[in-house]
Amino acid sequence: MKTKFVNILFITALSLSVFSCKDKAKEATTTEAETPAVTEAVNAEIYTVDKTASTIAWTGFKPTGSHNGTIALESGAINVANGKVVGGSFIIDMASITVLDIPADDKGNAKLVGHLTNADFFDVEKYPSAVFTITEVTDAEGKTMLSGNLTLKEAKNNVTFPVTIANEGGAVTITSEAFSIDRTKWNVQYGSKSVFDNLGDKFINDDIELKITVKAAKS
Repeated sequence: MKTKFVNILFITALSLSVFSCKDKAKEATTTEAETPAVTEAVNAEIYTVDKTASTIAWTGFKPTGSHNGTIALESGAINVANGKVVGGSFIIDMASITVLDIPADDKGNAKLVGHLTNADFFDVEKYPSAVFTITEVTDAEGKTMLSGNLTLKEAKNNVTFPVTIANEGGAVTITSEAFSIDRTKWNVQYGSKSVFDNLGDKFINDDIELKITVKAAKS
C-alpha cells in the first residue's frame, strides 16, 4: 500500500511538472543588436502610439510562486508602408512598474515595487527608460514574427517573438503572444542562480514573461 501511495505521489508530481513546463511561455530568440531596416521606412506613414491603450504585462517567477503586473509606454511611433508595419520605436517608462497580484493598499505591494525599481533590479533612478526599436517583421511557419532591439540598463539585444498585427480604421494594433526573456542578458542579476552559486532555494528565475499590446493611430 505504501509503495502504491508513493508511486501515486510521484506520478502526480511528474504530471504537475510537465503541465508547468507546457504552460510556460517560450523564450524569445535573443541575439546581438541589429541595424533597423530603413529601405521601406523612408516613405512610411507614421502612427503615433496611444500610451493609454498600450501596455506591457509581466510575470516573474520564483520557487514559491510568481508575481505579475504592468509597465506603461512613455511614447512611441509605428512606421507603416503599403499597409504593413516596417519599423517603429517605443520608449518604456520603467518608473511605471505596477504589481497586480498583491492588493494596492497592502504594504507588500509597495515593498515589491520598491524592490523592482531600486538598484537590485531595474535601477529606475539611473535608468528611467528602456527603448524597443523594431528591426524586422517577417512571416515564419504561419506566424508573424517581430524582431527588435531592446535597450535596458546599458545593454542592447535583439529579440524575436510572435505577434498579431491588425491595421484598420486608421489604427494599428500589435499584440504579442506571451514570451519570456532572460533578464541577466540585460544586467538584471539579483537572485539569479546562473550568476550566484550560494542562493540555495532563495533564487528568482532568470526568465521574465511578457505580453505586449501596442495601439497607434495615424498622425
